[in-house]
Amino acid sequence: MFRNCRTTRRVYVPLQVARVLAILLLSASISALAADSGIVAPGATVEKLADGFKFTEGPAADAAGNVYFTDQPNDRILKWSTDGKLSTFLEPCGRSNGLFFDGQGQLWACADEKNELWRIDPQGKHTVVVKDYEGKLFNGPNDLWIRPDGGIYFSDPFYKRAYWNRGPKEQDVAVYFLSPDRKRLVRVADDLTQPNGVIGTPDGQRLYVADIGASKTYAYSIQPDGALTEKKLFCEMGSDGMTIDDRGNVYLTGKGVTVFDPAGKQIEQIPVPECWTANVCFGGADQRTLFITASRSLYGLRMQVRGAGSQ
Repeated sequence: MFRNCRTTRRVYVPLQVARVLAILLLSASISALAADSGIVAPGATVEKLADGFKFTEGPAADAAGNVYFTDQPNDRILKWSTDGKLSTFLEPCGRSNGLFFDGQGQLWACADEKNELWRIDPQGKHTVVVKDYEGKLFNGPNDLWIRPDGGIYFSDPFYKRAYWNRGPKEQDVAVYFLSPDRKRLVRVADDLTQPNGVIGTPDGQRLYVADIGASKTYAYSIQPDGALTEKKLFCEMGSDGMTIDDRGNVYLTGKGVTVFDPAGKQIEQIPVPECWTANVCFGGADQRTLFITASRSLYGLRMQVRGAGSQ
């Protein structure tokens, strides 16, 4: 999801000071919570790795731990290598948003410009895999997750883009499943307000879907044919992007990064000094760095836990 972040000048200095003090106290409380959660590396703090972007999104790590992310309004996919170097991987990139690597090292992208799902090879050549559903355009695929057998879940909310050359919304907002052989595309959830972030467990048994429009995240049981059953409320919070660690903790974004354990209990709040945190993934050579795409910047935080998959 792409948001414009605006700031307003404060006029009353005493009020501003009071708010700064309140933020400092809140940060201290958050730091204490972080120390108790056992997921952040001792002494680690959020570090800005790169900036100067317009709006960062969709981080995903390849098998080596290099992290790819999008600068969506500037229509490019960038790469943050394990040795700390930034480069451009693909430009233009179909206004890509969410990204995910499959088991063959192919990068999948929610290409928002023409509402398509792309597969991108290591040389940057893309193939349009999905472009419509039952003959009608998607609203704009936003985020995706690939289960162990190659089946793909992706969300299709609706965020009107100024660069679209198309008619009005043609689909109900929904979550879709694309079969591993790429021959069957089905709608598997259509009762959500604005589905956005999606992430699944490494065993392929559970899918989390964030309904950012309803400020809720749900958990589903995944069936072999792609169907989603046993919908349960996971937490009273929506999310733009999501990731999961090797303990099963789920990371939601928006105002900083909020972490919930597998039972849906909040165990961590990671503040990020930007107006909006869009997405997160684990990366680095040891998969113990949490990469955070937030507004105009890319951040990193060393963790005690490891990532579980491309996101």
